[in-house]
Amino acid sequence: MNAPVSKEPLDARDRPARLTVGVVGAGRVGPALAASLQLAGHRPVAVSGVSDASRRRAAELLPDVPVVEPAEVLARAELVLLTVPDDVLPTLVEGLAETGAVRPGQLLVHTSGRYGARVLDPALRAGALPLALHPAMTFTGTAVDVQRLAGCSFGVTAPQELRLAAEALVIEMGGEPEWIAEESRPLYHAALALGANHLVTLVAQSMELLAKAGVAAPDRMLGPLLGAALDNALRSGDAALTGPVARGDAGTVAAHIGELREHAPQAVAGYIAMARATADRALAHGLLKAELAEDLLVVLADQERRPGGPGPGETR
Repeated sequence: MNAPVSKEPLDARDRPARLTVGVVGAGRVGPALAASLQLAGHRPVAVSGVSDASRRRAAELLPDVPVVEPAEVLARAELVLLTVPDDVLPTLVEGLAETGAVRPGQLLVHTSGRYGARVLDPALRAGALPLALHPAMTFTGTAVDVQRLAGCSFGVTAPQELRLAAEALVIEMGGEPEWIAEESRPLYHAALALGANHLVTLVAQSMELLAKAGVAAPDRMLGPLLGAALDNALRSGDAALTGPVARGDAGTVAAHIGELREHAPQAVAGYIAMARATADRALAHGLLKAELAEDLLVVLADQERRPGGPGPGETR
């Protein structure tokens, strides 16, 4: 069970000192976090970035901050943000530690949702102070990201003795710290990906289908509907389920799949998978009558077996 995070103003003893800040990996996340820390009084001093897009982001969000090699970022900064892809992070940390780039007492922060603090163990052995601070937010790589950090939850994992420092940094960025146990990080990250990443795919597919149906402004049509659905789901969970699957309208579901086969066959597997998952949840929560659920599941199984349908196991 998570310990409550105090919303009282930070005591001066809990507030991190004003720090020099470096960024290794000028993707969409790092420059925004560094810019947010700058607003809190910290001082960005170095950033690393390879691609032209990374350098442009750094120039926009961190003007006048020099772009240097990763080792030089660590040499200049007291607080280093490692904002690189998940699969790159372990190798990067090992390389920085092995080459002596990590300094004792240096705060080393990664922003990966997948990993906790343990991935920073090579740096810990070199004397660094490891923090995992993952913002539960989607980033654009523009200045709007700094504004979006206000009220954004951060998944925080750190050694117990660094917990107050980690939470203080998050609060200084305008975020809300949420303590995540080391062993729970992969599940935590999977939950966020399931909700946010797959939502984008569903919305994009829906807009494409509306455009094919002749709707001139799919985004304008979907905006109020999806906004209400999201609000209802966050407030009420499964009790917010509506639509033909939750009602058990097997004929309507069959008609939907028939239309998708004709106009968007690539969406059939996803529709069947989501319809089955929705039916299971509606049935478990007493929203869908058992006899209607049986008819619905028969339709879904039949559609799955049809020629051109998803192969075995693709909708599970």
